[in-house]
Amino acid sequence: MLSKIECFACGGVFDDVEGPVHRYMSSSPGCWAAFGEVLAREYSDKTYFEVHRLSVDAYAVQHPGSPSRQTIQSIGVHLIRLCLFLEHDLCPERANEAMLKASKNKSTFIWLEPPLSLGTITVGDVMKTNSVEEHKSVVREWAKDAWGAWSFHYQQVRTWLSASKSR
Repeated sequence: MLSKIECFACGGVFDDVEGPVHRYMSSSPGCWAAFGEVLAREYSDKTYFEVHRLSVDAYAVQHPGSPSRQTIQSIGVHLIRLCLFLEHDLCPERANEAMLKASKNKSTFIWLEPPLSLGTITVGDVMKTNSVEEHKSVVREWAKDAWGAWSFHYQQVRTWLSASKSR
């Protein structure tokens, strides 16, 4: 049986394995592998796919990495899409379209210091689900939890979003 280790980014507990990680989103290899399994589940069955973008956004904002132009822009667009889903109640397609429009301003985004806690729900919780409905429910809660962790930066995210509407 594999030993477990806490992901230094999200705080979830995962298998202590060697392996690849994302090139700019910081995570433990076990956490990154778990996210890959969640993505495979969502891509392999269209009934899961309605929450796919929420999974991607929640994971990204819980693994912000170190300050760089790429991480700044990544966190910015994922927080914008979470805002669109959760505050504007947009469906996935509409939220993605609006996020793509907002991302045209991403060169103006600034580094947002990550919160001390990135939330209490992680990709590990999604891995434990046993049905499509449970998966979708946990992903929705994960997205709310991850968005809530960044509440100190809501005004900046809303400013980026409104700048895209004035274009």
